[in-house]
Amino acid sequence: MPALAEKVAFLSTAQAYGEPHSPVTCKETHMSYVFLCGGLVYKLKKPVRLAYLDFSSLEKRRQACIAEWKLNRRLAPDIYLGVVPLLRRHGGLAIGGDGEILDWLVVMRRLDPSGSLESRLAGGPLTFGQMRIVVATLDRFYRRSSTVRISPSLLLAHWREIGAENHATLSDPRSRLPASTVRYLAYIHGRFLDRHRTLLAERAIAGRIVDGHGDLRPEHIWVGPPPRVIDCLEFNAGLRAVDPGDDLSFLSLECRRLGHPEFGAYIHRHVLAAFELPGPLFRFYRSCRATIRARLAIAHLFEPTLATPGKWLHLARSYLRLATEDAMVLENG
Repeated sequence: MPALAEKVAFLSTAQAYGEPHSPVTCKETHMSYVFLCGGLVYKLKKPVRLAYLDFSSLEKRRQACIAEWKLNRRLAPDIYLGVVPLLRRHGGLAIGGDGEILDWLVVMRRLDPSGSLESRLAGGPLTFGQMRIVVATLDRFYRRSSTVRISPSLLLAHWREIGAENHATLSDPRSRLPASTVRYLAYIHGRFLDRHRTLLAERAIAGRIVDGHGDLRPEHIWVGPPPRVIDCLEFNAGLRAVDPGDDLSFLSLECRRLGHPEFGAYIHRHVLAAFELPGPLFRFYRSCRATIRARLAIAHLFEPTLATPGKWLHLARSYLRLATEDAMVLENG
């Protein structure tokens, strides 16, 4: 079985795709290598095992690729084209056909980065009409999504666990974050769970928890027409089990962070009306989402080699500021 480096080296060549004159761009994430060549994208999953995913075997990577293809076709059916094997054939590597299967690749149609919601929020143009179409698309998606049955006690435990993880990471001395802010957020979120656990219980009992997206960032949304949403959390069903109000609160948060509070407020109003979500619960979701993003950003500082620590510290502080804004409303409400 070839090493990961051999697979990456092969997939970094234009000849691998039968496009000898097309440049190949390789992007590395924590979980995958992504190769862009011509009009297509090929994704190779790393053979890793983490707390929230397991790609350690060939079969598990095959299953994960199929899950990514199927689940993401819910919101981007024309983007996710299929799953193909990476093979050894005639002494070399090849994509598709017959031979010894070495790994699996998700194949996608390449999207123009300028059409992403992130790009539109950063430099425009983006109209309220376009945002309404994006939100309406997501609205239909959540209404058609499968219900995830979860007991109120497990849902409450889930949020308490998230709070504990946030506090443990953000209060680490290496984070260089204001300890008073971290303690304040932990206090407000914990107090909300103590005082308003019935709000969460009612969502679980009413079947409001669905198999959603789980990572609704603007960089995963293309405005269209029609809108397309990619990169759901296919590797962990538990992380996709969400209240639509929670998923959409993340999108509202990101609109605010990227300098468009008017779109964040529009999503806020829509969620309260369309999904019968209590206002305080939306504020809790959005504050927690911001705190989670601060945790994920600051965790980069704990990596042994990091080229841009200032970037992650700035991002974490930005998220903490937004988390605090909603926490203060919860405190005074």
